[in-house]
Amino acid sequence: MSEKKKTENKLIAENRKARFDYTIVDTLEAGLELRGSEVKSLRTHGAQLKDSYVILKNGEAFLQGAHIAPYMASSYLNHEPERLRRLLLSSVELDRIDRAMAEKGLTCVPLKVYFKGRWAKVEIALVKGKKAADKRESMKTRDVERELRQAKSRR
Repeated sequence: MSEKKKTENKLIAENRKARFDYTIVDTLEAGLELRGSEVKSLRTHGAQLKDSYVILKNGEAFLQGAHIAPYMASSYLNHEPERLRRLLLSSVELDRIDRAMAEKGLTCVPLKVYFKGRWAKVEIALVKGKKAADKRESMKTRDVERELRQAKSRR
C-alpha cells in the first residue's frame, strides 16, 4: 500500500488586522489564479493583504486590493501589483458567499495566502465588523493572556 504524501502549508502573507477589525463568522479555502511572475514573487514572500477584500462579479469571486510585488528578475512582461485576481471556488461556495453578503450584511476578506503543495491558496472569511467597544475588549483579553504567559514563564 502506498501512503498519501502529506502536504504542508507554507505561509506567505497574513492579514492580522482583519482578525482585529472583524468578527469571523465562517472561513473557506480558495485557489488563486496567478501569472508566472506572481507565483515567483509569492515564493519570495512579496505579498500584502492589508485593505484587501473579495468582490463578486458575474458569478465569479475576485480578490481586490491585494498587493503582490513585481518580481525583480522578470522581464518586461511583469504583472500589475494590485490587479484583480480570480478566486477559484465551486458554484456552491460562491452561492453561499453571495447569500451571506446580501442577506446578513457580511463582508468577505482574505485572512492569509499560502502554498499548499505547489498550489497558491487563499483563506477567505465571511466577517462582521466590530464596534469600538468590541475592539477594546479584544485588546484587554490579549493583554491578560500575555500577562498570564509571562507569569507562567517566570515560574
